[in-house]
Amino acid sequence: MDVVADDPADEPSEEAPSSTPALKLAVGETGTYDVGEADEYGENFKVTSKMQVNVAGAEYVTPDEIGTSNEPEQGQFVKLVLTLKNVGKAPAEFSAYGLLTWEDDQTAAQDATTLESVGEGPDLDATYKPGQSVTGSVILDVARKGGIVSYVGSEDAEAEEPVFTIELPKS
Repeated sequence: MDVVADDPADEPSEEAPSSTPALKLAVGETGTYDVGEADEYGENFKVTSKMQVNVAGAEYVTPDEIGTSNEPEQGQFVKLVLTLKNVGKAPAEFSAYGLLTWEDDQTAAQDATTLESVGEGPDLDATYKPGQSVTGSVILDVARKGGIVSYVGSEDAEAEEPVFTIELPKS
């Protein structure tokens, strides 16, 4: 049975989707993403600045190597080293805790953040003024080596994609 659209509003739109596709990165790569804010109702997202992210490294680590007696709940710790820089014209915030997920072909997206790296080295979670940058690390808990880490920290309620993704090495 064919469906005929009576109202032009029912027809597919030729306009671009309201959210931008995720920035896809691997270790050693750099990309830029938009940062913005929504109104008090969580709507009407507008871009206010731009952030640059460089994936400086990803290393699978043991509890001893990161100074903890805690075992990873999901299966494997990975130390992700990022350099974040505000390349826009207004302050921009970054917060990783609870906003980094991990998935692969076998496992659906899971929160990968931990508190294991709190207090060690520079903190990536900050408000960055234009031109400011920080290189720091986060310890993630993933099910196994490989897979994709996604940063889902957009203020855009209509965003259907993560802000950026990082392909982890398989070894």
